[in-house]
Amino acid sequence: MISLSIPQTGRNTLYLQMLEFDIPEEQINTVINFALAEDSGHGDVTSEAIIPANLEGTAALLVKAEGVLAGGEVFRKVFAKIDPTLKIEILIPDGMNIKHGDIAVTISGKVRSILKGERTALNFIQRLSGIATLTRQYVNEISGTRAGIYDTRKTTPGLRLLEKYAVRAGGGRNHRLHLGDAVLIKDNHLAALRKPGLSFKEIMARAKQNAPRGIIIEIEVTTPQEAQEAAAAGANIVMLDNMSLEAMQEAVKLVRGRCRIEASGGINLSNVRQVATTGVDIISIGALTHSPKALDISLELEPESMKLS
Repeated sequence: MISLSIPQTGRNTLYLQMLEFDIPEEQINTVINFALAEDSGHGDVTSEAIIPANLEGTAALLVKAEGVLAGGEVFRKVFAKIDPTLKIEILIPDGMNIKHGDIAVTISGKVRSILKGERTALNFIQRLSGIATLTRQYVNEISGTRAGIYDTRKTTPGLRLLEKYAVRAGGGRNHRLHLGDAVLIKDNHLAALRKPGLSFKEIMARAKQNAPRGIIIEIEVTTPQEAQEAAAAGANIVMLDNMSLEAMQEAVKLVRGRCRIEASGGINLSNVRQVATTGVDIISIGALTHSPKALDISLELEPESMKLS
């Protein structure tokens, strides 16, 4: 079972127990508050005009496509902020496979409050579940290999932690959360150092000297020979950028056992298993967070539950 909950430790965080993922509660609140202000900051004129203030009922979060659920707790918090009197029951925890017809959450209480939070809450859970679902597809494709599926920093501004959480719910792993997580020397860093003519060895020496002690240092390479040079210079990880399968295989033979090996660029569901079987350790997929398809989930009021209080 995977659940997102507030631990009884006094820490002001939301904690994903099984995935060991900390999300500061203040960040969740900021994101939700912004989204609610964007959608309902000027009121819900439709519901206020036609729905009685004392009408109560129940709505079900109905799954309309197969996938993986993520974002149930964020969904709950949206409605809790709108109306603390709403009764919200999460029936399916994050990280679980879901199918058409499943009911993941039920909400009972004032109908106006349910309608006011509907779109904002759905926007969160549809997107996060889409990320988790796409991640699970990649994870399943490479089953049995040594490789892991990792995300990137290609995330929606302001939603990074939530989206990286969704990757974890789908069975993937997180690359850097932010620029301070690791040294990652990429093509533009190397371009900036070309004029001085620094070698990989000299670049690595500079990074080790100036970066925080003990931090991981990764460097992007484009040929097996560069991979060998970077490993010899002491890189913790070499990133094989947009290499052919043959070049990846050669690079793995040259550097395996000396550092970890990441494959990145041009990887999709049709070729990810071939990439994994080259022997790389890490496969980073920007598409997990920059272009997932939202999972089809809707919130349906149950007519028979309607009553005036």
